[in-house]
Amino acid sequence: MRRSTPVSSPPRRAETVIAAPEAGERRPRRSRGTDRPLLRRLVPRLAGWITLLLGVRTIILVIRPQWWEHVSGVGRVLPTPPGGPVLHGAAAATAIVSGALLMLVAHALYRRKRRAWQVATTVLALGIALHLVHFLHHPAARGVPGWIVVDGAFLAGLLVFRREFLAEPDPRSRWAAPLAFVGLGTFSVVVGLLLLLVRQHQIVGKPSVLDLLRHVLYGLIGIPGPLSFRSDGTGDLVAASLAGLGALTLVATAYLTFRPAEPQPALTEEDERRMRALLAVHGRRDSLGYFALRRDKSVVWSPSGKSCIAYRVVSGVMLASGDPLGDPEAWPGAIRVFLAEAERHAWVPAVLGCSERAGEVWVREGGLSALEIGDEAVVHVDDFSLDGRAMRNVRQMVNRVRRLGYHAVLYRSADLPPDLREHIVAAACEWRDGDTERGFAMALGRLADPADPDCLFVVALRDGQPRAFLHFVPWGPDGLSLDVMRRAPNGPPGVNEFLITELLAACPRLGIHRISLNFAVFRSALERGDRLGAGPILRSWRAILLFASRWVQIESLYRFNAKFHPEWVPRYLVFPDMLDVPRIALAALEAEAFIVWPRPRIRQLRRLLRMGVRP
Repeated sequence: MRRSTPVSSPPRRAETVIAAPEAGERRPRRSRGTDRPLLRRLVPRLAGWITLLLGVRTIILVIRPQWWEHVSGVGRVLPTPPGGPVLHGAAAATAIVSGALLMLVAHALYRRKRRAWQVATTVLALGIALHLVHFLHHPAARGVPGWIVVDGAFLAGLLVFRREFLAEPDPRSRWAAPLAFVGLGTFSVVVGLLLLLVRQHQIVGKPSVLDLLRHVLYGLIGIPGPLSFRSDGTGDLVAASLAGLGALTLVATAYLTFRPAEPQPALTEEDERRMRALLAVHGRRDSLGYFALRRDKSVVWSPSGKSCIAYRVVSGVMLASGDPLGDPEAWPGAIRVFLAEAERHAWVPAVLGCSERAGEVWVREGGLSALEIGDEAVVHVDDFSLDGRAMRNVRQMVNRVRRLGYHAVLYRSADLPPDLREHIVAAACEWRDGDTERGFAMALGRLADPADPDCLFVVALRDGQPRAFLHFVPWGPDGLSLDVMRRAPNGPPGVNEFLITELLAACPRLGIHRISLNFAVFRSALERGDRLGAGPILRSWRAILLFASRWVQIESLYRFNAKFHPEWVPRYLVFPDMLDVPRIALAALEAEAFIVWPRPRIRQLRRLLRMGVRP
């Protein structure tokens, strides 16, 4: 017995052909670097690599100072700290700090960060100035060493091309980096003082508190302090500990300063209201359109407000999914705003799972590249039937589930009974494979929310208890797109096939003409790689996909979708450069929650320490 809630179907709207940008829509003014695309790509990358090499070279100078006279030259300029002549140690500490800073800012320069440019130019200018002071005070010195010429030329290049480094820093870093420096610095000083107090019997003489503090501060930057120890082992232990604490403070502060900007999602209620208005008019264009309403996304709008793009920043990648919402004639305006925002923050722009139509606009308007990454399975209700030999396997599985006493009920989210709603929401977490909710491009991220009254639940009941369910989001007025598919671990095979066939049978009453099922990653490679005459490259690629299917549902989703003989609609990845693809792939896996970085929690820490936590 099936119960359903009738759905009214508003009249369809005519498709709009993609044309030029809207009348009166002005292109945003681009920076000087944007007008020179070759320089915009090459200058930051070259600056990053050169900075990395200069940092490595500076540290090598400490290890092999006889290669150049850099360390001894700077050492003659630095003042002698209390406790004796340690000029060479002070120079070595200066060189190590400057080399480490150059290495840390190299990647940020590669990403065109303005703050990285400021640090790099300051470090280079300071190093050159110190050497020039030494050269002026020692006129007998033999000429200017070659490294100073290289550093000077590189510094001049950074100054000439300063407009290529305009990316804004992460707003959180403005306070996080100084707070981390102060906090870790204070922690390091306290730990250093405690270490000296514990080892006080090994210190020669009776130093004052000021001497202890001075020794700790010198040690944090690698300079020998005024204290002497009775044992060389104690002195080495204290020096190594202080140097490690100083390096930790430096690395943590530099990371927070130059980390990729990852703003908090900013999908306001007004944004969501405007996006729903666009979906009401243009929602039938893209089956992934409703997923733009995920609340862990932000949104940018075209100048006219007739189109928008929802995105999330993951590991420095500005990741959008599906097609832009709204009128296709306004897509170019939204794309230009999207790319300008990515350029302003030095994010890598990328689109996951857009259609061929939208991919052509992205390539044309943004100068990006596109790669087919799989196919979406779309079942047309009028063409589906369980009759025939091709559907024999599905038909047998569905009949077997029926004989076990299962039946299906269909509810719109607004009409879901409260007791069934609570049971489904609890079961969704209980039946989930793992602790993390997966999905980004084709997942809404919430269930039975009052803001989504038109979402559809298809529930399999046995003895009055839910044993499996499917959750669909609207795809315009006459379509559905699969969001969540869950079943009890002890449920029989074929229950999901049973729910889909029951839904397809009820679709004519609901006014539904098409259903989007799962996304099959690299479906064409799986299908063609097993055919007669497939080449070695295609067979090897298929073998890699089958191997990856042991951990990620690749082949199983393709096989499941293929049972319903759907129309395969290709989906594309849009990206700026092939060198960015690995980073984009990592960000996509992180967004889809296939990669979850460990985050320590207080409860887990207390449980680990056996301090007792109530379950």
